[in-house]
Amino acid sequence: MSRVHGKKAVITGAARGIGRACAQMLARHGAQVALADVDTGGAEAAAEAINAETDGRAHAVALDVTDAAQWEHALGTAHEHMGGLNILVNNAGICITGNVEELDIDDWQRTLDVDLNSVFYGCRAALPLMRDHAPGSIVNISSISGLIAGHNLAAYNAAKAGVWLVTKSIALHAARKAYNIRANSIHPTFIDTDMVDEVVTGLDPAEARVKLARQVPLGRIGTVDDVAYAVLYLASDESQFMTGSELKLDGGISAM
Repeated sequence: MSRVHGKKAVITGAARGIGRACAQMLARHGAQVALADVDTGGAEAAAEAINAETDGRAHAVALDVTDAAQWEHALGTAHEHMGGLNILVNNAGICITGNVEELDIDDWQRTLDVDLNSVFYGCRAALPLMRDHAPGSIVNISSISGLIAGHNLAAYNAAKAGVWLVTKSIALHAARKAYNIRANSIHPTFIDTDMVDEVVTGLDPAEARVKLARQVPLGRIGTVDDVAYAVLYLASDESQFMTGSELKLDGGISAM
């Protein structure tokens, strides 16, 4: 259980769901983790739970990912607390449904701010800190919806596709500068989190999950640990020759 031993990681959207699972997975495998979230109470509770099983490897950091200035402060605080920064996991995200004619313009902008602009802000602020503690790894959580469109996901499709390509740009930039920092994206399909309930309205939670599972060739939706294990691989030195790539966690949807 030491695949990322000694590494220092910041994970956004870590108060719950995928982010919390990623922080827990990295801590279990030896990393120090900073759980960054606008929900500071939730992040603190998640950090306490991780500390109970990992001898104090976690702490919480307040961060609104849509605020570039807060990124500078949050990463600086995490860097000082942990004594470095090797890993950044850009996980924070929202999904507001709506087609191009019906989607409210404010919802379009909010989705881009949370899902895409935050990744730019985070990577921009993190690279100078990570350079001094290489090797480093940036893992950006995109979505299978960044590769496959839906009629009612105009903003989400656009934002997650942007995450996919900006990750490649960051990877090439870091390689060109010889920073020894890699950047890759992960593209999950439906994952068993609260976001399922927010997106699939009008159905009870169990019924919604059954309906979504019928769309997946493997016959189930994903778990938070499915994503966390992928993050662990990309964050570790096991993936040291992988950069500018995308890892699909879609149960076979994109193969159809």
